[in-house]
Amino acid sequence: MGIKGSKRRCQALLLALALAAAWSPAHAFKLFGMKFFERPSQAQKNEDTIGEPVSYSVDFDVSEATGLDGKSETKDLKKAIEAASGLWKDKDKPASGVSGLLAKARSDYRRLLDTLYGQGRYGGAISIKADGREVDKLPPDAELSQPVKISISVDPGPPFVFGKTQIVNQAPPPTARRDKVPLPQDQGFVPGQLARSGTILKADTLATEAWRQQGYPKAEVATQRVVAAHRTSTIDATIEMKPGRKAYYGPVTVTGTDRMDPAFVAWMAGLPEGHEYDPDDIDRANKRLMRLGVFRSSRFEEAETIDPDGLMPMGLIVQERPLHRFGVGADYSTVDGAGFQTYWLHRNLFGHAESLKLEAKVAGFGNTVNPADLTYRAGATFTRPGVFTPDTDFITSVIGDREVLDIYTRTSVTGMVGFNRIFTDELSGKLFLTGGPSRFDDDFGTRDFLDVGVLGGLTYDARDNKIDPTGGYYLDGIVHPFYEFNYGNPAVRMMAEGRAYYGFGKDKRVVLAGRLKLGSIVGPSIAEAAPDKLFLAGGGGSVRGYAYRNIGVHLPGGIVAGGRSLIEASAELRARVTDSIGVVGFVDAGYVGADSVPDFSEKFRVGVGAGVRYYTGLGPLRADVAIPLDRRKGDPSLAFYIGLGQAF
Repeated sequence: MGIKGSKRRCQALLLALALAAAWSPAHAFKLFGMKFFERPSQAQKNEDTIGEPVSYSVDFDVSEATGLDGKSETKDLKKAIEAASGLWKDKDKPASGVSGLLAKARSDYRRLLDTLYGQGRYGGAISIKADGREVDKLPPDAELSQPVKISISVDPGPPFVFGKTQIVNQAPPPTARRDKVPLPQDQGFVPGQLARSGTILKADTLATEAWRQQGYPKAEVATQRVVAAHRTSTIDATIEMKPGRKAYYGPVTVTGTDRMDPAFVAWMAGLPEGHEYDPDDIDRANKRLMRLGVFRSSRFEEAETIDPDGLMPMGLIVQERPLHRFGVGADYSTVDGAGFQTYWLHRNLFGHAESLKLEAKVAGFGNTVNPADLTYRAGATFTRPGVFTPDTDFITSVIGDREVLDIYTRTSVTGMVGFNRIFTDELSGKLFLTGGPSRFDDDFGTRDFLDVGVLGGLTYDARDNKIDPTGGYYLDGIVHPFYEFNYGNPAVRMMAEGRAYYGFGKDKRVVLAGRLKLGSIVGPSIAEAAPDKLFLAGGGGSVRGYAYRNIGVHLPGGIVAGGRSLIEASAELRARVTDSIGVVGFVDAGYVGADSVPDFSEKFRVGVGAGVRYYTGLGPLRADVAIPLDRRKGDPSLAFYIGLGQAF
């Protein structure tokens, strides 16, 4: 059989155009009341699997094809056509009987035609033959050779360009920047551009979204007229929009709650009644509800009609998670030894997604077996979301620590109470009252401290992926003024960190990553400052290759202490060798100074190394080896690190 474009103008080409870009084996597509690509019923599946297995071979022949620039596109077209062919994809496994083979072949007519339309070619011809006979003319019980010889011949035809493009009743330019949507003409929907079917569907989507962003949730394409002129190889496309009425949020009705308070869930959605509809609000509401940690899923349903007052009621369907969660974890490096963590979480104490998290940690195994020399941590954290605003959380915690390092041992209890606030998808902030007693044993002797202060911070995270970023940047700043009562010292501790990522190539398989961290404490001298308020560097996440927090200030008498200023820098070159394996080369550097402003009296400590990454669904599994270039007492000659996620 030959499928060939006619030499006359073809009306109603829209159907084929829509099929081209909407093809997805997992979803049905509906156009003009007709469904396409609907999942087959079980009876249909059973019918397709009747018969003895039939082996076959496939031979592709794609005629020479040139692009708009006159260059050959045959090779790329052949790859696209082969990728779309079910026969080609399954050529290494037998078909389910002759009827199954013929059904697969007949499906390929549509698949290959869709592919040609997706490439802007509407005058092509497709022939699929089994043992030299056109497949569409063979009965289901046809007798075929073993293995069956399938030959597929495709003449792509010339590329078509847009002759005329028009959007009738297009949305006006938005007055708010957040409502801006890319224009269809900026996406190729203009005369002279290659007339891909996907470009027309993209224009439909953008034209609809432009109205929705301005408060018209029922906007839709009223009519779409597509005319192909085969004599001139052009496509004329007109899209007429029907915006419908402007809408404002009506009441939110919540279903699916068990232990959660429905009224609280509706308030947390953050869709105030009477506010103008905005699809971005719906996206933010879903993210906010999932951050609560109590729902498996949440889904909004818009009312089918807008009431006479312009209000559109909203339905919110949720599914709750189990009340409790338990987790364990472990980490290891040759420098820091092995550590183990565990936690228990209650997700919803009183019906407003309040959570109570109990956690414990023990670390230092491998370096010692003496319980007195291990590091311990135990604590409890209570979180109450939706305080003042849906995006504000109240948090309070009590943490007990015993930390054993080469340069000091710390025993402390720290309390914290305050708020986290999410301002936008990228920007968040925190403000806490924090403090508590601590005791330190180090080269200065045994010292007790008691401090109370206010900790405030802002974080701007514009990375494209939090676990394995390939682009964007991250900024974090903290200011912590406090008063220490035992020595009577006011102080201010400041920290700032920036990270940047740049991916090379279309798939960003090579990434250059950089990190810079700065710190300063103003107020007490080193001798009168709690060592955990001073700065130390070294170890995983800091300067790899050196012992954990072993980079400090060298004082008279051979004493090594924390400093009042910090500089850390890291650079990594990450490359994916395969889809699941990657390699990394890195250099880390760190400086700790005695003064609040670095005077560079201490030497920068540099570590270099390499690693491998195994990419999993949870993120890359990291294994690094590092060498210190300025090794000192307590530092290893070679350090290994294992973890989940990139180093930064």
